[in-house]
Amino acid sequence: MKKKILQVALDVLELDRAIEIARESIEGGADWLEAGTPLIKSEGMDAVRALREAFPSHKIVADMKTIDTGAIEVEMAAKSGANVVAILAVSDDSTIKEAIRAARKYGVEVMVDIINHVDPVKRAKEVEEMGVDYICVHVGIDQQMVGIDTLDLLQKISKEVSIPLAVGGGVGCGECGGCRKFKCRDLHRGRIIRSADVRGSTRKIRRSIDTASGAEVRIERRSKDEEIYELFMRVSTPNISNAMHRKGVMRGLKPLFEGIKMVGKAVTVQTFEGDWAKPVEATDVAKAGDVIVVYSGSKDVAPWGSWLHGVAR
Repeated sequence: MKKKILQVALDVLELDRAIEIARESIEGGADWLEAGTPLIKSEGMDAVRALREAFPSHKIVADMKTIDTGAIEVEMAAKSGANVVAILAVSDDSTIKEAIRAARKYGVEVMVDIINHVDPVKRAKEVEEMGVDYICVHVGIDQQMVGIDTLDLLQKISKEVSIPLAVGGGVGCGECGGCRKFKCRDLHRGRIIRSADVRGSTRKIRRSIDTASGAEVRIERRSKDEEIYELFMRVSTPNISNAMHRKGVMRGLKPLFEGIKMVGKAVTVQTFEGDWAKPVEATDVAKAGDVIVVYSGSKDVAPWGSWLHGVAR
């Protein structure tokens, strides 16, 4: 099993759209098609049946996110045409064991998704001992926001288990090749579905995982600050305000110059009307790229002027 498998997660709500995305991703080089949890919740087992009918030669993964009644849900997915059924690592051991028994009965495989487990490395070893076929090293969006790194977790789990690994969550196109360094079998790429060019995006990922050399790959991740900076530079202030539900917005600010965008860590200063001492002190605290934000209690009296700018420099 030398070839790395590219798995595309069809995390959409409409079946027609899922079929179209699947078709374009296959043209781009995808191997496995995943009926994502949103699609299954929206369309039920018809989603799996439709994918099986439309793509009879491709492996179909049913992302059931099962946490109870493992046998029933595996049977249901298997009879609908799934080849692999994904369940959750946070499930009770009895649920996972029942899922494995049902999988052996109906001739399908079980993938355990490690998402949100408090000790994913330990749990990965446990589910391998139970007899699952694959482990999906999946870091959820909320976990990514608090700094959990997908490739770091993949590296740790890869050292502890010998069964094939899948990876998903927070892995960009440029980092897919890095997964070859580990025992990663398939790349769970839900982000493809949001691409304006599904076929092209799939080809880009396919090329990345096919051409990278596991022995030579160095995983270099940007810092969270660098990633946040880049994201903020791509979006508008109204976009950010809406995403924050309009909380924390500084009102009454107007730019002196048009067409300028400024992003940086805020160095905040609270002072009094006409008192410029604190803003000057802030220039000693602020680093390159920081933004000094001054509140002086009034918009009519300036604590900073052109001559003071010269002094501060």
